[in-house]
Amino acid sequence: MMKGALERLSVSGFKSIRELKCFPMNNLNIFVGANGAGKSNLTELFSMLSAMIQKNFSKFILERGGADAFLYTGPKVTTAITTEFVFTSHSENAKGPNIYRFEATPAAGGRRFLLSEEREYVTTNPRSYGTPSEESRLRDEKDEKSWDGQWNGVGHFVFQSISNWMVYHFHDTSANAPMRRYEIVEDTRRLRPDASNIAPFLLHLKEHSAYASHYAEIANAVRLVIPFFDDFKLDVRKMGEAEKVALSWLQKGSDFPMQPYHLSDGSIRFICLAAALLQPRPPSMIVIDEPELGLHPEAIAIVSELIRDAAKRTQVVIATQSPLLLDQFGIEDIVVVKRRDGESSFERLERSDYDQWLEGYSVGELWTKNVIQGGATHE
Repeated sequence: MMKGALERLSVSGFKSIRELKCFPMNNLNIFVGANGAGKSNLTELFSMLSAMIQKNFSKFILERGGADAFLYTGPKVTTAITTEFVFTSHSENAKGPNIYRFEATPAAGGRRFLLSEEREYVTTNPRSYGTPSEESRLRDEKDEKSWDGQWNGVGHFVFQSISNWMVYHFHDTSANAPMRRYEIVEDTRRLRPDASNIAPFLLHLKEHSAYASHYAEIANAVRLVIPFFDDFKLDVRKMGEAEKVALSWLQKGSDFPMQPYHLSDGSIRFICLAAALLQPRPPSMIVIDEPELGLHPEAIAIVSELIRDAAKRTQVVIATQSPLLLDQFGIEDIVVVKRRDGESSFERLERSDYDQWLEGYSVGELWTKNVIQGGATHE
């Protein structure tokens, strides 16, 4: 696995996840399950860690119903959320992984959590981040040094891993969606979770020779899905004191610029997916919920190819319920999420269990026929 990748995950008491213990994470992880099975709860856990790293934990919790809404079957059953994240070493000379744990306990009133956090290196004892707090202290230890001051400490490496996660949601493609609007040209450091800076991000790639090949790959991928697409047209406009740019494009055989509202929902969503998966400096983990949404079957096949390629450069987590998407991956890449009696379970598939079936059926067909059992369960 890549340096700093998430190697194992444990979580208990989080939404529909009563207990998930020492679950192995690979470079490529395709989570599949019926509606309500718990796939999105897992992706929300990653989003929550991303909020914690930015000291937005309380805001994240309050915007989603408060602390009690995050507890498995509610506060009468679950008193706290506990997690453990085990990361591969960032150094070839290290003797083992870096570990981060937290326990989130509802504060009085059930609206907010109090966080108790600790970090650990394989050769050291656990070290607390401090007394329980409403906000995470992950950022406070981003510059931590080892005990002798000569090397970076575990707090630094944990921060580096989690702060580089990116959870993408490209569901909102409405007329007023951020990805269709003007954004300041300076917003180029990374593609935002909702692709609100897709235009300046592409402009940055186009204008810098070091990233020209990545820009070309994105444009070529878009041409495969939108045959009449020629190239992006990314003209900067002066708006007050700011310079801004929006996503426009040219059709083949025409110099008339097409505006964002000319793009179908599926087309603009594919552009965002291609940019996320082909970006030159990918996050340490890319999480995408339902990348197949609104895409033509041929576009789904191309997205799958981009996902496989991205997994060679970074860790990728996909949540889906699409048989067409599953058809593009190996059985060993797939994790089936099931829900029974309100509890989600997670099972990584083994090829040896399906070898005979795969001689006559695709992975997607096995899912559709419920040979890979993970369909809706009526409780």
